[in-house]
Amino acid sequence: MFNRKDEKVQEDQSVEPPGIIADNTDSLWEKSNSAESVISVPLSKWNDWRWQMRNRIRSYEQLVRVFPALKQRKELQGVMNKYPMAITPYYASKIQETNYSDPIFALSVPHIQELYDSACLSDDPLEEHCDMPVPGLVHRYRDRALVIATTMCSMYCRHCTRKRITGMRENSISTRRMKQIVEYLRSHPEITDVIVSGGDPLTMPDSVIDMVLSSLRSVPSVEVIRIGSRVPVVLPMRITEELVNIIRKYHPVWINTHFNHSAELTPEARAACARLADAGVPLGNQTVLLKGINDSPQIIEKLCRSLVRNRVRPYYLYQCDLVRGVEHLRTSVRKGIEIMEYMRGRVGGIAIPTFVVDVPHGGGKIPVLPNYIISMSESYTVFRNYEGMIVSYPEPGTEPVAHLIMPESQSGVWEVSAGIDEMIMPEKNKRMARRRENSPGVTGDSCNGF
Repeated sequence: MFNRKDEKVQEDQSVEPPGIIADNTDSLWEKSNSAESVISVPLSKWNDWRWQMRNRIRSYEQLVRVFPALKQRKELQGVMNKYPMAITPYYASKIQETNYSDPIFALSVPHIQELYDSACLSDDPLEEHCDMPVPGLVHRYRDRALVIATTMCSMYCRHCTRKRITGMRENSISTRRMKQIVEYLRSHPEITDVIVSGGDPLTMPDSVIDMVLSSLRSVPSVEVIRIGSRVPVVLPMRITEELVNIIRKYHPVWINTHFNHSAELTPEARAACARLADAGVPLGNQTVLLKGINDSPQIIEKLCRSLVRNRVRPYYLYQCDLVRGVEHLRTSVRKGIEIMEYMRGRVGGIAIPTFVVDVPHGGGKIPVLPNYIISMSESYTVFRNYEGMIVSYPEPGTEPVAHLIMPESQSGVWEVSAGIDEMIMPEKNKRMARRRENSPGVTGDSCNGF
């Protein structure tokens, strides 16, 4: 449990409280009488993103002091030795239950199963290192390139696709390295879209962010800059007025953030998104489908509705990558298709992300949808909609043949694809029942579907 004490209370406190963590001297972490710890800090520190970064939970000892219920989970130390942990005090304060049923806990706290891998996993399944013509730049698609600007994040997601590098050594891109990238971009004018990623680029100091953006904007052929960041989710106080003004200088700049669950859309996170949107920054969201966390159609629907309300466009729903340390979080592709089937017809198109599988060996992102095409002929393509309604779509130059009713013919897919029938309507169709109820005096094919 975290307690942000107001400034007046803290001004009267001249000494550190008992139970302070010796290796975390900038924070006031004190034990309470409850089952958990209480972090007591003045708001001026709590709302300072630099304080949040300095006071991330990085060790097993710190984790236990915040969540004493984990005292018996000493095996977590072995996981942290292989895959670093970092949790901002802000994000940790949103944990409601100290177990993996809590989505924020599961997204941030290591799990022993991270150490157990199947043979199909690898450190770099997308083979980014093979598409890196200069250090720090991935050039896979012809017109796009990705800059790995830092290896640091404010919070290390347990499902990270770059577990091989993030957090191992926390550093940011140098001016020299950025010059190499600019030279490559200038020699490849086909690259018009550059994504700044990492790690999390918005954890870098303002001056470094300014350097990176100004360097990219100096390349005439670069039309769009995109930033991939989880900062609005796990460190929303980082979205300062100063940072927003830096980003605004280099428009068009887009930001894709990374909400995985509606529990992450806190008032602070929503305010951070609003500050960016108000500055003219288009916002998208990339969600990773994670077993036991968000692999439910209803959870994804709630998340997407919440995002749109906050001017964040659901962009991608990712199948979890084949990276080591995430096997316990991977779902089947079938589960993603099930979710997409559920979403269509229940929410508007603007709230439906594209479900993609980033395939191994650098094959790139492949969109995956339920199959809405039933059959195809030269004259008609037969579709089904989200209700199960089957409809023929005439191709150019096709003349209607619905009047050529065959004797003793029953309505089926062949009849629809041949143009004999225009559609097949499921018997229990609520939309058609609503039409009949709302327009009792209207008859004919045009409204009633019969």
